[in-house]
Amino acid sequence: MMSGGEDAFRARPFVSNSNCFVVPPMKFATESCEVMEACIRGGMPVLLLSAGMAGATAPATLAGAIAQSVAECLAGMVYVNAVSEGHPAIFGTWPFVVDLRTGAMSIGSGEQALLTSGCAQMHQFYGLPGGAAAGASDSKLPDMQAGWEQMCSNVMAGLSGLNMVYEAAGMHASLLGFCHESLILGDDVIGQALRCLKGIEVNDETLALEAMKEVCLGGPGHYLGVGDTLARMETDYVYPALGDRTSPKEWEEMEKPDLIANASARKDAILSSPSPAAFPADLDAAVRAAFPIKV
Repeated sequence: MMSGGEDAFRARPFVSNSNCFVVPPMKFATESCEVMEACIRGGMPVLLLSAGMAGATAPATLAGAIAQSVAECLAGMVYVNAVSEGHPAIFGTWPFVVDLRTGAMSIGSGEQALLTSGCAQMHQFYGLPGGAAAGASDSKLPDMQAGWEQMCSNVMAGLSGLNMVYEAAGMHASLLGFCHESLILGDDVIGQALRCLKGIEVNDETLALEAMKEVCLGGPGHYLGVGDTLARMETDYVYPALGDRTSPKEWEEMEKPDLIANASARKDAILSSPSPAAFPADLDAAVRAAFPIKV
């Protein structure tokens, strides 16, 4: 109904099925596979999600955990193509990490970032569209721990060429919690991560030899007013929406603005305004009449 009919949905599906088709280690999940078959028949793309826990339901070694996840997803690809050859499917290697001291999940660890990066490289090896988890935290709050954990795995996932990043913002407590403020702050995190992905462009223009001549040979001795500096402000640099870059003196004069408080204010402003992502009134009414919508 939302896409204009079944044929239109099949031509351009906008919903996918995240399917835990496997129970690690190395066993198909019967009920999930039955759901997957129904989704395939309905024209819905599927995410083949293998989520073994390194040290528990997958080998403790990172290489072993990746190898098992890849094997499970390859089996899933065979399954999908046996049902419908060429059906769209995402290679969802999602091995997670167990803190071997406690048995608790540790999605914010450096090991998790390495697992995700290794999986991204395996996706490229097979030439398959793939997804994995990055950008989540074990912290219960949007604090410094959350910041370093979210940035570490997001940057490494991106630099490894991951096609689709799941849990990229807002996720806390090893996926048991979600925070609106963290989702908003994630805009800055992902912006900086994307800047890292863009890398350093090296050519005759970006080496800035002409700018050096202008500044150093009888010039002002600095680059603040050089035309090339102004031209690069919006192309080579990313600026945080909420991150604070003021001097300590300016920060104090501004009554020491708090990052989380500003994120909360931004959240309240967003939630208090009508969402522009709305269906036409007649379509909304038709959907509600056809299905028991509760919200």
